[in-house]
Amino acid sequence: MNDSRLRRPSAVRTVRVGEMKVSYVPDGAMLLKPAGRLPAAVDRHWSSYSAHLNDTRRLVANTGGLLVEHGTRALLIDAGFGPRAVPEDPAHPDRGAVHGGSLPGNLALLGRSPKDIETVAFTHLHADHIGWACVDPPLFTRATFVVPKAEWDDRDPAVAALEPRTRLVLAGDEVFPGVHAVALPGHTAGHTGFVIASHGTRLLAFGDALLSPLQIRHPEWSAIADADADPARSERHRRCLIAELLRPDTLGFGIHFADVVFGRVRSHGQRAAWHPL
Repeated sequence: MNDSRLRRPSAVRTVRVGEMKVSYVPDGAMLLKPAGRLPAAVDRHWSSYSAHLNDTRRLVANTGGLLVEHGTRALLIDAGFGPRAVPEDPAHPDRGAVHGGSLPGNLALLGRSPKDIETVAFTHLHADHIGWACVDPPLFTRATFVVPKAEWDDRDPAVAALEPRTRLVLAGDEVFPGVHAVALPGHTAGHTGFVIASHGTRLLAFGDALLSPLQIRHPEWSAIADADADPARSERHRRCLIAELLRPDTLGFGIHFADVVFGRVRSHGQRAAWHPL
């Protein structure tokens, strides 16, 4: 893996999944404190994986959305952080600086306007995934908001404004032609991924079920933000996800994976690893 790609946020990236065009639409970047983000990865591990840290010893992560295009129709999975920036909080265990603002411009680079988006589907309702859905005046004027039911049942009151345009979904529901919701529990109460399938190929957008490529090599490493308080159960969830990603017909999309957002998982003896496209 090219070390420099691990230390920078992703630009616009596009892959084909059968008849569908699937593009990462950047909104901004996040700088995460490694010891807090993945606390099981003690200092001795970070000395071995220093290639994943930038010059300020932070994990570089993205915020943005995944654009799925099928002919003239368009779906967006997650909606970035929105037009704002937050400085690093010295008192917070894992959060560094976060900034958004670029998603509308990057949609335009891909030839799309926000009014082209018919559906915005959320993996979960954290601030770095719903930002542009909550702006006033609205950005996505025609879109229905698709929210996992268990996520909505456990929602923060701050997202109540989404309710008039919200459609609740369960695992297995189709949210767009060829795109189905899949339960990926652990990070939040209703955390959900989306499988995009066409002509024998599929892409699994797994949201925050994996926050770093390092968790593919080390599924025993839980993130501090995971709502699942049972580390053994959380690890089982990740191992099941990794098994799905090991299927030969499957690509993965990791929204927080620096500049290696699209890739495949390959087995290396007793461990697996992320192979970016």
